Amino acid sequence: MLCCYWVGTYSVFGTRSGGLTACAWQFPSFSFPPNRKIRCMDAAGLDSNGREFDTAGDMWREQVGDPTKKTQWYRDGVSYWEGVTATVDGVLGGFANVNEPDISCSEDFLNVLFSERFSADARCQPLVALDCGSGIGRVTKNLLIRYFNEVDLLEPVSHFLDTARETLGLGCQTNSNMHKAVNFYCVPLQDFTPDTGRYDVIWIQWCIGHLTDEDFVSFFKRAKVGLKPGGLFVLKENIARSGFVLDNEDRSVTRSDLYFKELFSRCGLHVYKSKDQKGFPEGLFAVKMYALTTEAPKRAPRKKSKIATNRPRTIH
Repeated sequence: MLCCYWVGTYSVFGTRSGGLTACAWQFPSFSFPPNRKIRCMDAAGLDSNGREFDTAGDMWREQVGDPTKKTQWYRDGVSYWEGVTATVDGVLGGFANVNEPDISCSEDFLNVLFSERFSADARCQPLVALDCGSGIGRVTKNLLIRYFNEVDLLEPVSHFLDTARETLGLGCQTNSNMHKAVNFYCVPLQDFTPDTGRYDVIWIQWCIGHLTDEDFVSFFKRAKVGLKPGGLFVLKENIARSGFVLDNEDRSVTRSDLYFKELFSRCGLHVYKSKDQKGFPEGLFAVKMYALTTEAPKRAPRKKSKIATNRPRTIH
């Protein structure tokens, strides 16, 4: 669905694009005053009706500023997806054609992480993943279950999870003794706490936009305990060019890269590696993958300078 809005003195065009459990509008970036440094939380944003917010803080205060509003925010988000058919086309917002390039690019990224983070000895041990916002099990079925011995699925929309269980449960063609879906949790992200030390990878795709900033940070801080030593998060999300975009229909927020990185810092997480999604149709949000670790990436040792330390310097 192609849309055009007029806001102030500039036009805003957007195509509604879907994720596994997220859907939003694409808008061009804002123009900020030159020579002014703006923290991402202070950056302006828009909603899907073209209304502008001066800061993310203003938007969150309006949307979830009291417990009643916050409860309604999450209730509305689940209600939206309860009205969506449990098919690939449904969970991808009518863009089933992005399924193949999505899985392909994710697999390339996962292969790099496996080669760098999981030694041959580690791969001899059972590998376990958690698929957050799993929907109908699209990512588990097409990717995770081929690389991990066990996959748990986390999804708040019950009919999506029922479909995933039918597709991936015991006795299904994609399930084997060596690679299987084990647990199906019908729980929202903001309420979930994983078992301690269970997961090598916690995969979070097209669902984190439903969390408020406060619950985003709280979720990752809780979820850290679910990682095995050396484990990591993979977050794959739509990216706004700057600031944020609020979707009034499904109650989600698309954040900019800088916005995400500020939240990662608040979570005590480090970007180990990132990759841009390729091969999606024009007009959709950019999509980015982040591999996040609880430990800071090791820096390469600095090479000693060949210049003698007592070499005189010229003062200009």
